[in-house]
Amino acid sequence: MSKLLNKKRITYGIVIIVLLIVCIILNITKPSEETMMSQCSPEIQKQLEAEKDSVRKTVTVTYNSLGIINYCSFSTTSKNSANAMRERFVGFAGKVYPANEGAAKITGQMVNYTYRMLGCGENVFHGAKLTILLTTLTVFFGFIISIFLALGKISKNFIISKVCSAYIFFFRGTPLLIQMFVVYFAIPGIFGFAWKDLFAMSDVEAVYMGAFLAALISFSLNCAAYCAEIVRAAIQSIDKGQAEAGKALGLTYGQTMRKIIIPQSVRRMIPPVCNEFIMILKDASLVFAISLMDITTISKVIMTNELSYLVFIPALIIYLIITAFFTYLFNKIEAKFSVYE
Repeated sequence: MSKLLNKKRITYGIVIIVLLIVCIILNITKPSEETMMSQCSPEIQKQLEAEKDSVRKTVTVTYNSLGIINYCSFSTTSKNSANAMRERFVGFAGKVYPANEGAAKITGQMVNYTYRMLGCGENVFHGAKLTILLTTLTVFFGFIISIFLALGKISKNFIISKVCSAYIFFFRGTPLLIQMFVVYFAIPGIFGFAWKDLFAMSDVEAVYMGAFLAALISFSLNCAAYCAEIVRAAIQSIDKGQAEAGKALGLTYGQTMRKIIIPQSVRRMIPPVCNEFIMILKDASLVFAISLMDITTISKVIMTNELSYLVFIPALIIYLIITAFFTYLFNKIEAKFSVYE
């Protein structure tokens, strides 16, 4: 069995190395940006030359590179839309291909859409990076809060138990989208402040950062309620004899929980917490409602501007790849910390 497992690992390793080598070769041999920019027609070249010393721009140039393939498009503006020109090109494996129609056009669109949704060339709060960052921070803060909520719910103190139970009931019983609206719109309206005022930067960046903070708060509070039930169930699944043993050793309730119960329950928390991470990852698409530029929001903007529903295909694939990566990672973590080791 171990020999078969080793052979599989070797095979997987070889496949990964070969793929990396192929990607490196394709990256090295892809046409340069200068080569791609020189592909436009003489008419567009003349307009580009004329615009060098002009404030008014009549040609929009787009250049995107996704490592092994790149895309370049030229669009001219004109009072008569019939005279407007658009030229597209795809660079791959050392060659440049016209992408104005057919499969090449679809390939170029996919490269362009994927580049924009991933936020390539932008700061960390864009596209797929925003989705992953928001999810990671949400689960991190949500899990920390959930520990206190779970301990509070199973506490013998009646008031603390009821308060924690009410919190969990509220956030599990109301939609996440409405909770985000309350945090982003209602709370500033009640207390007379604006999220953007918390950040000393330009208005656009401050609004964006404020929206991200509001989304993080609402997502974390919601995640805490669900994780609290996971933590509570894991703690209560530990045999009561463990707590009695701690008491017999002279440990206080807090010491017993910290040194005996919680360390044992951590392994049982891992699978459901990992599942919660995946759920939050997909729920992060809700931030489009407050104009945060995640994968979903960028997809809708591109669809509106380009009038192409093809944009949702790379969006779907990006979500699938991200989910597959974290699912694989969590499966490894679960296997390592399995209860049944």
